[in-house]
Amino acid sequence: MKTARVLQSWGRNPKVEQSAIDLYWMTDPPPSASISGSMLPRGKGRSYGDICLNDKGTLLLTECMNHFLGFDPNSGVLRCEAGVTLEEILKLTVPQGWSLPVTPGTKFVTVGGAVANDVHGKNHHRMGTFGEHVRAFELARSDGSLLVCTPAQNQEWFRATIGGMGLTGLMLWVEVQLKRVAGPFIATENIKYQNLGDFFNLAGESETAFEYTVAWVDCLATGNSLGRGIFMRGNDATPEQTKNLIPPKPNRQLDVPFDAPGFMLNRFSMSAFNKAYHSRQFRRRVKRLACFDSFFYPLDSIQNWNRLYGKRGFFQYQFVVPDENSRPAITGVLKKVSAAGAAAFLSVMKTFGDRPAAGMMSFPKKGATLAMDFPNSGGKILRLMDELDDIVLQNGGAVYPAKDARMAAEKFQKFFPQWKEFAKFVDPRFSSSFWRRVTA
Repeated sequence: MKTARVLQSWGRNPKVEQSAIDLYWMTDPPPSASISGSMLPRGKGRSYGDICLNDKGTLLLTECMNHFLGFDPNSGVLRCEAGVTLEEILKLTVPQGWSLPVTPGTKFVTVGGAVANDVHGKNHHRMGTFGEHVRAFELARSDGSLLVCTPAQNQEWFRATIGGMGLTGLMLWVEVQLKRVAGPFIATENIKYQNLGDFFNLAGESETAFEYTVAWVDCLATGNSLGRGIFMRGNDATPEQTKNLIPPKPNRQLDVPFDAPGFMLNRFSMSAFNKAYHSRQFRRRVKRLACFDSFFYPLDSIQNWNRLYGKRGFFQYQFVVPDENSRPAITGVLKKVSAAGAAAFLSVMKTFGDRPAAGMMSFPKKGATLAMDFPNSGGKILRLMDELDDIVLQNGGAVYPAKDARMAAEKFQKFFPQWKEFAKFVDPRFSSSFWRRVTA
């Protein structure tokens, strides 16, 4: 049944009016004939911007398309409906010695969403994006046609749908190759570093010996401390390291039950938080065995953490710049952010490896990427992000569509010049608030 619902992105802006239909089985095709206007598949809605919104249109909700269709514990090949979440996969497969080869910073996303945004994790230099490990999927088009897509069958549709933002049709099921693990533990090392130069030195020396690398960054630090933070690196723990360890019970989740007052997040409170966070690690290096939940998904232990940004929501700004321009570009961005006093405290930086793009519109490229959360303070923060777009563009980079809620069409089309070729694969009945905005 089609109903009007208040469904927001994780960033909680922009506000839109849209209808929604629940889909329950992959054998139920999208009811195109009974829907006026455009359609858009939606999983858990954890995208930060309007890529998961369809103003004045209809969302096809896939959360109930959450059935496992097959798992081979010998080969690690898993097939499931597109609405199965990464959390549900991990619960099934980790006890059997298999895990996700690539995971974003939350497990509360669907497999369909992971493919549609071709998500990346902390190990791009080793394993690339999620799309590299997709073996097959079935795509339902609004004209009633069904396409089974693999790297060898319907190849162009395969590449267009990976990273295709849900616009090429409705994914019914997905088959993924998992990777072997000894258990739910990561052998980690956290290193407190003092500036951006230290980050790039650590990133360079870590790529050979460590699968996972990422850094928390103090975006409000200035001068000789510009870009300081905590560099985190690790590897899947070996059987010898975990033989006497008992898998941990799930942590009790905290909850943010109401919207925080807007005045809580300001330059002074965030600067104090960042200094305290950087200083809390007394030793320069700390090694420990961490559960994969706390290493990959630290924010998943806090339900509704997006309410910390208040009723107006927030923006996440993530960009990538190629290696040769990464230091000057990120230096310029951090100086802009610090000078503006933008209250960013959830900021992470990492490097991408030299991997071929899995999808036509895939975001990662060899270089460095920085992601920052900004409270929605209106015109001031929007102007700042426009200025950051200019720096990214001048340095041959791109802004991540899955995180975006405001970039201009002109900038998107320069960041992704292949968009016109991709547009040939967009289903004529499918659209999104994001797509209409950036192709206007």
